[in-house]
Amino acid sequence: MHLDEFDRKLLRLLQRDGRLTNNELSQKINLSASQCSRRRARLEQEGVIKGYRAELDRDRLGIGIVNLITVTLATHNRDNAQRFARLIDSLPEVLEAYSLTGEMDYIIKVVTPDLRSLSTFVSEVLLPHESVQHVKTAIVLDILKESGALPV
Repeated sequence: MHLDEFDRKLLRLLQRDGRLTNNELSQKINLSASQCSRRRARLEQEGVIKGYRAELDRDRLGIGIVNLITVTLATHNRDNAQRFARLIDSLPEVLEAYSLTGEMDYIIKVVTPDLRSLSTFVSEVLLPHESVQHVKTAIVLDILKESGALPV
C-alpha cells in the first residue's frame, strides 16, 4: 500500500480527532474537501481506517484500576490456546491481549473498578479456567503514556 504525504497527514489528524469534517481536514492539509472525502473513503474501503470510536474516561465511569496480567497456559496445544482465546474474547474488562514469546504465554490489559473486582476476576474467572495454569498480576500505579495512535 502506498500512502502519500496527504494520506499520512489525513490519518494523523483523524487519529487525534475522528470527528473532523472533510471541510476541516481540507483547511488543515491544503486539499479540497472533495479530495479529502475521496481519500478518506479510499482509506476506509482499503481497511487502513478500520473504524471510529469515542474515547471514554475510565475514572468518571468508575473503572479506575488498570492491571497487566501475565498468563501461562496449562498445556501448550492448539485446542487449549483456542479455549483461552475464546475466554478472553468474552470478557469485556479485557482491553488488550497479546500472545508472547518467552516465559509467559500471554499478557492481558484488564480494567476493574476496584481491588475486590480484580480479585474476583483473577480467582473466579481466570484461575478456574481449564486452559490456565498460572497468573501473575501487576497493578498499574501511573500511566505515563497511553495512545492508540500509530506513527504515520
